Amino acid sequence: MFKKIPNLLTASRIIVIPFILIAMCFEQSVFSHRLAAILFLYACVTDFLDGLIARIYSIQSDFGKFFDPIADKLLVGSVILVLVHYDRVHLLPAIAIICREILVSGLREFLAELNISVPVSKLAKVKTLVQMTAIFILVLGTVGSGITMIDVIGRVVLWVAAILTIFTGYLYLKASYQYLFAAKR
Repeated sequence: MFKKIPNLLTASRIIVIPFILIAMCFEQSVFSHRLAAILFLYACVTDFLDGLIARIYSIQSDFGKFFDPIADKLLVGSVILVLVHYDRVHLLPAIAIICREILVSGLREFLAELNISVPVSKLAKVKTLVQMTAIFILVLGTVGSGITMIDVIGRVVLWVAAILTIFTGYLYLKASYQYLFAAKR
């Protein structure tokens, strides 16, 4: 049973996404903002824990390798889209973040076919922390927190995340460049 914990955490993260999105659709409710923020925080914590447990106890699985990054992309992409829909974030950082996620996923898949692994950099981990913090702040918002300036703070932090996103995406491209054009098709 213990060996299944990382996979259960990943699956629970995917399952919680629709509930976050539904809660976000009740824009003016303090309860719904707080519920969405708590569920988003749960998803962030499970993202951290599933990888940590899998690495510490060497219980990586094909399920985890496949679904963990998908869960991350679904979580970030869907929540950002809802935030854009309700004009709670600007479109440009949202596009930068979503496009980078798609680009890096494609690069990783391509490189995996060549049996090449590009490790996650420390800066990419910082980017993820900043991005998740920004999204959490924006999901909670002024309505859920009662703090007047929190939406502005969230938007600024999301712009920082977008800048880090572009830079780390560039670093992934740079690290992959030699393989992209050396591979025979």
